[in-house]
Amino acid sequence: MPRMSPRLLASEFDEISPIPQVLELRSSSRTSSTLLFFLGGAVMLVILLVLLTILWKLLKPRGEAMRLLFQSKSLADSKDFLYGNLRTISYFDFQTLKSATKNFHHRNLLGTGGFGPVYRGKLGDGTLVAVKKLSLEKSQQGESEFLSEVRMITSIQHKNLVRLLGCCCCGPQRLLVYEYLKNRSLDLIIYGKSEQFLNWSTRFQIIIGVARGLQYLHEDSHLRIIHRDIKASNILLDDHFLPHIGDFGLARFFPEDQAYLSTTIAGTLGYTAPEYAIRGELSEKADIYSFGVLTLEIISCRRNTDLSLPSEMQYLPEYAWKLFEKSKAIELIDPKMKEDGFSKKEVLQAMHVAFLCLQPQPELRPRMSQVVSMLTCMAGAVDMPMKPPFLDRRIQKDVSISWDSITDPFPSALHSDSPLSINTSSRVFKPPRSNRARS
Repeated sequence: MPRMSPRLLASEFDEISPIPQVLELRSSSRTSSTLLFFLGGAVMLVILLVLLTILWKLLKPRGEAMRLLFQSKSLADSKDFLYGNLRTISYFDFQTLKSATKNFHHRNLLGTGGFGPVYRGKLGDGTLVAVKKLSLEKSQQGESEFLSEVRMITSIQHKNLVRLLGCCCCGPQRLLVYEYLKNRSLDLIIYGKSEQFLNWSTRFQIIIGVARGLQYLHEDSHLRIIHRDIKASNILLDDHFLPHIGDFGLARFFPEDQAYLSTTIAGTLGYTAPEYAIRGELSEKADIYSFGVLTLEIISCRRNTDLSLPSEMQYLPEYAWKLFEKSKAIELIDPKMKEDGFSKKEVLQAMHVAFLCLQPQPELRPRMSQVVSMLTCMAGAVDMPMKPPFLDRRIQKDVSISWDSITDPFPSALHSDSPLSINTSSRVFKPPRSNRARS
């Protein structure tokens, strides 16, 4: 077989070689196409993101408006958001209130109510406000209490009631924005937490102011309202020490055709009327009882219950009544007030009115309009009050806390309306021992 020359083989190889070259070109073309596809997709994705960002910025204001609209609708649909609307107050953005209170800094804390802390804040225009931040973890009824307080305050206006400026409903956040009252709450002064001293004239005006505020709620407002938590820490004082009743989180609308409501117990131990604490019977006379306790606190400048004192002095209404029976009621007054001077006639009149408000049967207690008349006209308190209901000392001996230190609603009362399930921290009311008739 003849040998083929190398040249011939090389020539034939050159004729065959275009095939792999074509394959190499095709592979290179495919790689370039894939690269271009991914680059094009990335560019399109960037363009799409830019367009979406622009669209989001354009629609954001409308979205905020829709959010507020849906929130308003949610509020209106709530069974606890009693009829009415919120057009009389402003909506605040959560970030605005967060900035105003320095992220709710502890140095701006004004106090803590039954449903959350209250902070001092300063808005962008320099306006000072008090921001109440509702603690939803504290109570399963937190949202309903928030709605109740908003609806309650926007429906009433009076010089002796705190003024609500606005609210915030941002996700789980529930905040109320009030006017800021320079002298804060009454308890800081009468419980010795402040160096401020109130002379008798100022104290008497505070007593009358609170009475007028309650008269408006019970009798003069277009709605019949029971506050349910009248106490010193809920009385706020402005620059001139004029009182403003605050914290309407527990307040209830009261039907005109009913003598009382059967409801769960809420409020502060030590201020609670016996018929409400024992049977859950709520009427405006429960507020009147609380007012009687508050009046004695203002006169004596002490808490209604102080277990650090001797046994006979621990419960203020009981101690005051014993002095009253011995014709030594004037000994109850704040020692500092004795040095400053006071009107004996006004003090005794205020104490007499307080005892009328503390009578065991609610029907014996005067209406707030009568209370205001007795305090301002200095006449009419001619009825002899009955002995107030006192606590059982045998049960109280093992108690190591003050009634006033408990500000949340009674735990057991949140679960049942039955008076048999009410547990008032091992304290029980005794009926009065004497049934002395009113003269």
